[in-house]
Formats: sequence, C-alpha cells, structure tokens
Amino acid sequence: MTARRILLADADAFYVAVARLADPQGAGKARLLIVGGSAERRGVVMSASYEARAYGVRSAMPMARALRLCRDALVVPVPWETCAHKSREIGAVLRRFTPVVEQASSDEFYLDLSGTEQLYGGEPLAVTARRMREDKLIAKLAAGVAKPVPGCSADGVHVVPPGAEADFMLQFALADIPFVGPKFQERLARFGLRTVRDVVRQDREALVRWLGEREGTWLYDRARGIDRAPVHAVREAKSVSRDETFATDLDDDAALAARLLSLADRASADVRDAGLLARTVTVKLRDADFTTRQASRTLRSAVESDRVVYAVARELLARLRAARR
Repeated sequence: MTARRILLADADAFYVAVARLADPQGAGKARLLIVGGSAERRGVVMSASYEARAYGVRSAMPMARALRLCRDALVVPVPWETCAHKSREIGAVLRRFTPVVEQASSDEFYLDLSGTEQLYGGEPLAVTARRMREDKLIAKLAAGVAKPVPGCSADGVHVVPPGAEADFMLQFALADIPFVGPKFQERLARFGLRTVRDVVRQDREALVRWLGEREGTWLYDRARGIDRAPVHAVREAKSVSRDETFATDLDDDAALAARLLSLADRASADVRDAGLLARTVTVKLRDADFTTRQASRTLRSAVESDRVVYAVARELLARLRAARR
C-alpha cells in the first residue's frame, strides 16, 4: 500500500500580511500592528504582528485588553475582501501541484500529494509548505512547531522523519491536539490526563472504559500521531454572514430578537443579490465573557425567504439562550 503524503501549507500571520498589502502606507509601515474590531465596539483581535505578540497580544483577545498590553499598536479592521481574494490566490497556486486540496481555513490548506514523488522529487513543495507527513494531525502540529520566531533564521519547515511520529507527539499537551476543547480537557483531567505522555501510559482498554468506545479509541490514536482522515477536495463553500457587536451587554429577549431580525433581513438580501439560495442557517452568539457559541440547522430545501431564515434563526437563538441559563 502506497504511503500517504499529506502536506499542510500555512500562510503565517495571514491577516497581518494582507492588511499590510492592502494599506502599505499605514499598516504596511507599522511594526506594532493589530488586526481586528475596534475597542469602542468591544471588538476582538483577529491577528497581530509578531512584534505585538511579544507584548502578550493574542488572537481572540478583547481589543481593549490588547491595547492595554500594547499601547502603541496600530489597530486596523480586517480587510475581508482582500483576504478572500488572497486566500483564493493561494489555493489556486497549490492546485497546480495536486487537485486534492482541502481548505481548512482562510490561511491553511491540506494537500494530498500521494503518488507525486516521481513528478516533484522526494520532498515536493518543501520551500512552500510547513509540513508533509502521512496524516493531517502530524502536519497540523508540525506547522505550529515550524512557525517563525522573530530574529530566528529558520525557514519555517519542520520535518518529522517516518517512524518518528509517536516520539514527536510526546512534547504536546492534550490541549494542543485539534478538537480537544476546554470541556473535553476537564473530563480528561479528572483521570489525570493532561499531556500526550499521560495518555500513552494508558492502554486502549483503560481509555475506552473511562471515555467510551468512540472517544477512547480516538484519543488513543491521536496521542500516537495516528489520523486516517482523508483530504477532501471540495469546491469553496459559498456563505453569507452578517454580525453585530453591541456597545453594551444585551440580555433582553425582545431586543435580541429585533437585532436578529435586522441581521436576517440583511443576510437574506445579500443571498438574493448574489443569486443564491439559503440551505443552512447558523446563529453565533458571543457572551459578555467573550465565550462564543453557535447553533446551525440545515433545511430540507433551499430558500430565499427572509421570513423563513428569520424563523429558523429565532429558534436557534432561543436554543442558545436556554442553554446558557
């Protein structure tokens, strides 16, 4: 059986780089640059330059806190249209090497290069990509290890030799593994499991007994660097979204419903203007503590009606509100 060759191409500091390209005289000249929403509207950080990160600024941090940490930073909004354009450009370049490209986010792309060794040599795209291995998990984690450090001459490429995957995994906390979120971390901690080393000390039977068949087996494999998930080559999904950050906390159901109606109307109008129909409706809610929750529902058939979109969105909002209480 031919070994899989899965590569992760990661555009480092993507939003910062695009903001600098979009505004070379402003953002392009700022060492301390933060990209995101305004502090006055209680926005959050989307990305920050490495110089700003040295002050403790991180993605998803409230902008007001980020500016307390890095007072001299220039804050610019996310140039969404330019980001979308640049993301498509990156994807187009990568598809020259293989048609099997999965876009994980605006700045991350998985490529299945299995069988291309004779076309490109032993390590195709080594100068372009972060990591190539036999599964997506190792590629993802190695990409984080390979991220450049200011003042370091590293080339942003990290190589995990074949057979070294299990040893490579031992350096990570369980929180570093994709899909091991805060709630799952709490469950694992009750069994004394906080790092990959903690997990590999246990046999599969113990993990299944504690976590159940599905999650126990999943964690057993991931801790050993095993991920058989394929790279899905799919066309870019078309989505339309509208959001609003309130200047003050809003906790009244009627007031929230009114704002939701406005957002649903605007999003539905955008869908019609683009010549599209709506099939899946998603409501995302960010609480005062900046916890983000969302709920989705896929309809039996696509619609263009504002009324239908709003009715579904209202149900989803009620579900999210009830879960919080």
